[in-house]
Amino acid sequence: MSASRAGKATLAGVVLGLAALTACAKAEPAGKDDGTGPVSVKASDSGCDLSRRDVKAGTSTFSVSNGGSKVTEFYVYADGDRVMGEVENIGPGLKRDLIVELPTGKYQAVCKPGMVGDGIRGDLTVTGDAAPQTSEDALLKQATEGYQRYVNSQAIALEQKTTEFVTAVKAGDVAKAKALYPVSRTYWERIEPVAESFGNLDPKIDARVNDVEPGTEWTGYHRIEQALWVSNSTKGMAKYADQLLVDVKTVVAKAKVVKVTPLQMANGAKELLDEVATGKVTGEEDRYSHTDLWDFEANVEGSQAAVQALRPALQQRDPALVKQLDTNFKTVFAALDKYRDGDGFKPYTATEPEKKTLGAVVDGLAEPVSRVAATIAKK
Repeated sequence: MSASRAGKATLAGVVLGLAALTACAKAEPAGKDDGTGPVSVKASDSGCDLSRRDVKAGTSTFSVSNGGSKVTEFYVYADGDRVMGEVENIGPGLKRDLIVELPTGKYQAVCKPGMVGDGIRGDLTVTGDAAPQTSEDALLKQATEGYQRYVNSQAIALEQKTTEFVTAVKAGDVAKAKALYPVSRTYWERIEPVAESFGNLDPKIDARVNDVEPGTEWTGYHRIEQALWVSNSTKGMAKYADQLLVDVKTVVAKAKVVKVTPLQMANGAKELLDEVATGKVTGEEDRYSHTDLWDFEANVEGSQAAVQALRPALQQRDPALVKQLDTNFKTVFAALDKYRDGDGFKPYTATEPEKKTLGAVVDGLAEPVSRVAATIAKK
């Protein structure tokens, strides 16, 4: 989850290193904006200043520099806080680009210093006419159609396995619920960027205790995880289980009909690796069950699925990048092999050196994946 992960802002040194490595460059003062080219976004602890708040329909680049003291995020929201694009983990003094395809309409540009709360918001207007990338490029059209089939298959499995998990919780079967917990979450983690785009459903389903906004009740997977592993009980969890299933079914229904763009796929592939670096490698995601590596693998699999759907278009534009991506995905999966146990993984209680090693491997993959969006944006 990205929108409410307060814990991301207080990560150990290994993750700060990862954030620095995956950032694009040191932040520099933006030059004069002539109305063309990237939109400069100057983020700070108290501001979110855009060089302009009107862009033309089609592909836009937002160049986000963080002049504040807190790690920040930048989002473009459509109605209902649907995420059109986001960049996370922009450390102080660093800069990252968001490349996103936007049709005509009204949006909000949002900076989230500390990566918490509703953020600092301002209007963004998109005008004019532009044909979507998929209407002009058959390979990109095939990519979105293929990825949509993947999302649909994962969404169906998510509902099925969550139903089984909820049934076990409500029956008081702690052992079965513990066994189903990491399995049901893998389907969520593979398509999390799509699920995150649906406003507040993501924090309701996937918030950790330190992510919960004041005045908001903690619900979702991790609320039940705590009871299962800390109390070894399902007492009092029936209402949370029922709500989890309701929320998951809502996500599934939306995921089946949502239309994703090639750039959303590319950005989502990178977001999933950010999730690995800031939550799974550190062991903060599943802190009670220590099943983080199930989520880790699922995030990487989801990233790979998006990249593989885009593969023919990437091969046409940059064959060398495709080769590097293939190699680095294999390296990450190989690094996970030492932790496997049957069909799953050993409890994740890695030492700091082990975390640094895994983090470096993930970062090695994140770098070429971060170039996919810019490559896909080429005509």
